[in-house]
Amino acid sequence: MIKDKGLKRKVGVFGLSANIINIIIGSGIFVLPAIVASYLGASSIIAYLFCGLLMATIMLCFAEAGSKVTNTGGPYTYIETAFGDYAGFVGGFFAVGSNLFADAAVSNALVNVIASAYPIFENGLPRILFLFILFYGLVYVNVIGLKQGIGLVKFNTIIKLIPLLLLIAIGFKDVSLSNLYFQKLPSFQTLGETSLILFFAFQGCETGIIVGGEVVNPKRTIPKAILISITTVMVVYILIQTVAQGVLGDTLPNFTAAPLAETAKVVFGNFGYLLLIIGAVVSMFGYMSGTILNSPRIVYALARDKVIPITALSRIHKSFATPHIAIIVYATIGFILAISGSFEQLAVIASSSMLILYLGVALSVMKLRKSDIDHKGSFKIPGGWTVPIIAIAIIIYFLSSLSVNEIIGTGLFIVALTLIFFGMKFLKRRRND
Repeated sequence: MIKDKGLKRKVGVFGLSANIINIIIGSGIFVLPAIVASYLGASSIIAYLFCGLLMATIMLCFAEAGSKVTNTGGPYTYIETAFGDYAGFVGGFFAVGSNLFADAAVSNALVNVIASAYPIFENGLPRILFLFILFYGLVYVNVIGLKQGIGLVKFNTIIKLIPLLLLIAIGFKDVSLSNLYFQKLPSFQTLGETSLILFFAFQGCETGIIVGGEVVNPKRTIPKAILISITTVMVVYILIQTVAQGVLGDTLPNFTAAPLAETAKVVFGNFGYLLLIIGAVVSMFGYMSGTILNSPRIVYALARDKVIPITALSRIHKSFATPHIAIIVYATIGFILAISGSFEQLAVIASSSMLILYLGVALSVMKLRKSDIDHKGSFKIPGGWTVPIIAIAIIIYFLSSLSVNEIIGTGLFIVALTLIFFGMKFLKRRRND
């Protein structure tokens, strides 16, 4: 395992927790309540509890792996350390690819919301210019220093939570208990289908802990931050669903575009609707600020470990102590995808990428326990192999629910990565000979 050189450990528990929460609580929570209610009605809260507990088993695997492998790179680094270059190469590109497609989608969603108020941004040069300023403005902030990047993330996390917490705190006065009453528990099949949708709303921890090589006392900080963040997300999600269901009742599934804004309109009036729309914009911007901080560090880690043969991507800026070239290259690819829209054809691959990464991390936990890595002071999941095995079973269950096209697309992507990896190995061997 190659150590990070030039990076500085400045991220504490609050910074890392904010980083994870900022990524997980994205734009999804602003539309999810209506979708979940359409499946389960008043019993929707059970799905949040069920999915949150399932996700907690996976996050415990991340906590243990992150406390043992403390380099920058997140899930890629855990998989590469446990299983070697090939597994790391595949896992790393799944992580980078999935994040790039998500960035393209979220940045377009952000400009679409802005365009709904200012139609000039719908098409053409103004739209491209907006996306350029978004991507490269965040590049500038994250290149000039980790402190600035993580500072923006902390600010965005607090700002995005304010409208949600206000809606929770004040919205309970308008909650009708009859809207929360349900006569029977949902079937396991319906609960499973709903949890598959919700599962993606709980994703993001894997991106938030990529900065492991810049975390203060990572063996303690990473598990603590994961516990704080997943607990916070679960509580906020459950309370938001309770208020939305309690206020709107059976009409909640009708407001698929902006259910929380509609709930806020009842609670606060027209001001509330505007507040939650602004909250959605801030939330999407917060996601973008978090992903431009975190995701390029996978690219840096791949180059650092010589998994990809472009050493420039592993350079650390002498003054700012940031992987500046990796940040610029990553954002440039994201910007190109965002303005081209061609990412839509590949989005099906992105949807399964995180599940495969999660599977790799859960397996890594089992392998790392048997490795010669220094385990002193690291976090270990209680209960032996129980939690990793449950996590693996959950991930396989979700993978089995993917469509045939998604499975074929994912398989072809792995084949392509395999050919590229062994092709590079062959060329490198020929050069050395």
